[in-house]
Amino acid sequence: MNIIDIINKKRMKQSLTDEEIKYVIDNYLSGVIKDYQMSSLLMAIVLNGMNEEETYSLTKYMANSGDKLDLNFLGDNVVDKHSTGGVGDKTTLIVAPIVASCGVKVAKMSGRGLGHTGGTIDKLESIPGLVVNLEKERFLNQVNEIGVAITSQTENIALADKKIYALRDVTGTVESIPLIASSIMSKKIALGTKKLVLDIKVGKGALIKNLDDAKTLANLMINIGKQNNIKVVCILTNMDIPLGNNIGNSLEIEEVIDILKENKQGSLTDLCIEISSQMVSLGLNIDYQQAKEKVLESLSSKKAYNKFLQLIEYQEGSLDKLPKANSKYQIKSITNGYLIDIDAYKLGVLSMHLGAGRENKEDKIDYSSGIIIHKNINDYINSGDVLMTLYTDKLITNIDNTIFKISSNKLKNNPLILDIIK
Repeated sequence: MNIIDIINKKRMKQSLTDEEIKYVIDNYLSGVIKDYQMSSLLMAIVLNGMNEEETYSLTKYMANSGDKLDLNFLGDNVVDKHSTGGVGDKTTLIVAPIVASCGVKVAKMSGRGLGHTGGTIDKLESIPGLVVNLEKERFLNQVNEIGVAITSQTENIALADKKIYALRDVTGTVESIPLIASSIMSKKIALGTKKLVLDIKVGKGALIKNLDDAKTLANLMINIGKQNNIKVVCILTNMDIPLGNNIGNSLEIEEVIDILKENKQGSLTDLCIEISSQMVSLGLNIDYQQAKEKVLESLSSKKAYNKFLQLIEYQEGSLDKLPKANSKYQIKSITNGYLIDIDAYKLGVLSMHLGAGRENKEDKIDYSSGIIIHKNINDYINSGDVLMTLYTDKLITNIDNTIFKISSNKLKNNPLILDIIK
């Protein structure tokens, strides 16, 4: 058995055996299989797919490629949440404190940005002093004490996934249903998750572009969950437009505070209420409506905001020193009409070019850079109105003038929640 034969087999659209997948994971971790060889195999998987049995095997061996956590001592009210990634997606930083303030524990292991989508850990690292690489004992103790902790993927949890995840980001191999499913679920299995709410993004700004693929991914992860005694709820959500108004790491932290402290309304808040309600329902074993009432009370009473402050304090962050870009550029409308589309993908790519994301694995992120969008769908736009402000220390040229679409008529239907699958 060797990697060249395995690459060629997948290139020829043939299924890999359980033994071949184990060989790939073991030998990539040991260094026998090189990055360029794994990149070739990943591209073959992106192009030719994997069946469910292959995906189960890949998930299993990635989950077993490092240490595992046992969360049983925390009780049965522990619920995890994961998003497949989208532009402006800071839901974890809003949802986790909401849910924790309702009496459900959140032990969250998050990742960095993939491609044009931002990562929760990158956003947290924009907070000066904040510790994102919590040691196992500290992580579990924090969850036990305050009900919530968010850490980066540790060196010893799902090692193969961590290494492959970083490689996918810079080799054009992010958008693949079996690779997305195995990456997410291997981490959840290794983390000891038993209850999980998945936010599957669908649309131009997401890794999954259409509803059929999203349903396929949802059912695949639900089936992986059943095999591993994990109860999974999938919420399929619209990612044709950005989530919220701020894109970029420290800017997104500011929007988190606007929602939790200032009660900012909009689609991002609505989505966070939905995800939180599903998590509280699972965690406390109560019906959805009861859970939603608890969530709304937590937001209105500022219990969720106080829990967020406690989370930041426990992880040694300083919110009063968020980085600010030295330069900003206003992009104005040159026409009148109703705003009917904001291209999330193009904004994600633009944000990455401004410095908020990585084009190469070794790139350093500028935590102060990003975009604030000043208009929402169906707002009336006058010529000269500011559509967005760019924050960056880079020289800005040739902004895509097709990011915003303006029409004489309003958009009639733009649902946020596309489906819920259990």
